[in-house]
Amino acid sequence: MVEVTAVIKNEAGIHCRPTAVITQAIAGFKSTISVVAPMGHCEIGSALELLMLGLEQGTQITLRAEGSDEVAAAAKFKELFETEFDFPNAGQG
Repeated sequence: MVEVTAVIKNEAGIHCRPTAVITQAIAGFKSTISVVAPMGHCEIGSALELLMLGLEQGTQITLRAEGSDEVAAAAKFKELFETEFDFPNAGQG
């Protein structure tokens, strides 16, 4: 098992859109990845459970990866959780 620490950098935290990006990325890995946060823990793959963690900017989390590609998985999800997502505003052209 590999454990890494990440700090949420996205200004709006991990809301619906970042959660979609993060949970879709799990398909590229064989390892099981879980998030441990102050409000609880969950496996990445369940968007609802991830949203329920209430991950706001500045929150420190621990990512745990276990499996044949655990090192790569831990690095990728650390990168994703520390991404400052820049989604365009809805309704603007």
